[in-house]
Amino acid sequence: MDTQAIALDWIDAWNKRDIDRIMTHYTDDVVFYSLTVTKRWGIADGKIVGKKKLREHFLKGLELAPNLYFEFIDMLSGTDGITIIYKRETAALVADVAVLDENGKATLVKAYYGQAR
Repeated sequence: MDTQAIALDWIDAWNKRDIDRIMTHYTDDVVFYSLTVTKRWGIADGKIVGKKKLREHFLKGLELAPNLYFEFIDMLSGTDGITIIYKRETAALVADVAVLDENGKATLVKAYYGQAR
């Protein structure tokens, strides 16, 4: 599995605002945790389950950030997944930690955010 290619394609899909391509990186039953879920939807644990709900979450994010841009910083590999480290257009660092299935699709994702610099 070419984890570097997965990470770079994911970044490029976001930068092109291509929601269909973004969603190809996730399984149908993906579990996603993020502070943005708590902020946007009032879900205390920040958890979304399923690709359909995740797509809605991402579409809202694209709507709220018309100048969204991810600058790839690094990608870390593990035995069962990757961590993509990138800088947002706000200058905040973000790390998305993803457990991948045998096809390179994310089954579990946890997003961690730094402060804008």
